[in-house]
Amino acid sequence: MSAGDAAPVRVCAAADLVDGGAGVRRAARYLDGDAVVFFIRYDGGVYGYLNRCAHVPMELDWVEGQFFESSGLYLMCATHGAIYAPDSGRCVGGPCRGARLRPVQVEERDTPEGRAVFWLPDGDLRPAPDDARS
Repeated sequence: MSAGDAAPVRVCAAADLVDGGAGVRRAARYLDGDAVVFFIRYDGGVYGYLNRCAHVPMELDWVEGQFFESSGLYLMCATHGAIYAPDSGRCVGGPCRGARLRPVQVEERDTPEGRAVFWLPDGDLRPAPDDARS
């Protein structure tokens, strides 16, 4: 199943994501298990990833929604300090160097309520049934 087969899911207003700032989390199903995806803004672009470190499958955020390290230039796993490039999900430092976060397809678009961020689910990573609002 391709991303085009699933309805886009509104994540938040575009203004809710600030460069290097807090991310937005959403409940998900990944390979038939419970999961969380997150969305951040970096260098003007919006990116989304499965909230699982490539080193050990644990959530990255320090506290809920806090994915960036103090400079706002990299995503950092709170458990073992793996550092990821926000625009590619590639691990650039720490125990999983060269591995990648699992990306989530995301886009910004204009809506009658204003500009918004949308998640375009794919076959193995989809919104949790109670989070499938659009």
